[in-house]
Amino acid sequence: MNNPSHPIITIKPKRQESILRRHPWVFSGAIKKVEGKPGAGDWVKVIANKGALLGWGHFSPGTSIAIRMLTFAEDKPDDQWWMDKIKEAISVREMLGLIESDTNDTCRLVHAEGDGLPGLIADFYAGVLVIQCHTPGMHNVIKLLCSAFSEALGDKLVAVYDKSSKALAKHGGTVSEDGVVWGKMPVEHYATEHGHKFNIDWEKGQKTGFFIDQRENRKLLGHYSKDKKVLNVFSYTGGFSIYAMKAGAKEVHSLDSSARALEVCEENVALNSLNIDEHKSLQEEAVAYLKSDLSEYDIIILDPPAFAKRASARHAAVQGYKRINLRAIESMKPGSLLFTFSCSQAVDEKLFTNTIIAASIQANRTVRILHRLTQPADHPVSAFHPEGAYLKGLVLRVD
Repeated sequence: MNNPSHPIITIKPKRQESILRRHPWVFSGAIKKVEGKPGAGDWVKVIANKGALLGWGHFSPGTSIAIRMLTFAEDKPDDQWWMDKIKEAISVREMLGLIESDTNDTCRLVHAEGDGLPGLIADFYAGVLVIQCHTPGMHNVIKLLCSAFSEALGDKLVAVYDKSSKALAKHGGTVSEDGVVWGKMPVEHYATEHGHKFNIDWEKGQKTGFFIDQRENRKLLGHYSKDKKVLNVFSYTGGFSIYAMKAGAKEVHSLDSSARALEVCEENVALNSLNIDEHKSLQEEAVAYLKSDLSEYDIIILDPPAFAKRASARHAAVQGYKRINLRAIESMKPGSLLFTFSCSQAVDEKLFTNTIIAASIQANRTVRILHRLTQPADHPVSAFHPEGAYLKGLVLRVD
């Protein structure tokens, strides 16, 4: 029975199949009729063309993804539903051993669609939870989310920092200010990952302040780094660089266009009691630097920002990935390793791999794939939302 107190959205004939398969995105082109006047972030009841209930979601007018489904059940989620979803997400991280650990106090607690909470990212850094709401609907319940996290985490939670302003400006135009929304921020801004310490600049840094999704890939780099000379391109605050240095690399160069990122990178070198003489910061544009002779390096890491945030940018992104990988592969010395990544959701694993193969062919080099890399388990992918598998990586031996 339709609830008149909430707007009702009817889906066009034959466009409800994806919702019946529990895909959480409803595109604007699938909407047949809107009853009521839902605003940005409002709850809407979603029904099929002939009136059958499909579920409830948050409305985002003026965007390609008009509705993000939160439930495919009859009832609109209540406060207890939110509590249960947060507890469930945290229990997964507890199962993974990422919460109660002597060597790790950093992980992603909520990964949007992967945890059944589309529009919400929540990263945990040594007691501080940094939240990014990518939809107005999620931001509307941020106080409820803080209560749910507080209840589930207990004294492990010190503060919650809301860093949603940029994301919301792109998704629905909601205006918000970043800042502390629960608890009191600690003086120290560092967290531990596999025993490595990192300054986390959640206030001014990219995303939530750090790229937790590369945790296991950084660990793998450490396995190969002893006595090697390493170039970390698009280094940001030096995640890969610190792992390489602690594993015994003889020299590490961190390259980024941001002076602030490199400053934090050098702070991380000091924080881990590493020899600063074995590290060099290079404030350069990556594409230009990759034109130089790279044969002095034993390992190169290419971890660029997303080149394609939507399908329309896929072709340009592929050309970008091919360009930077071609320049690295053609200049690398025989026997060296290339860790190369894409975090562009619109570029799937097959396309990324084929792009790297094309670059290798053009470089006229023999290349072996040693590892295929992805995001870690605290960035889960819903079986109903394959788009959640955004991080692709390859470890190549170049001969």
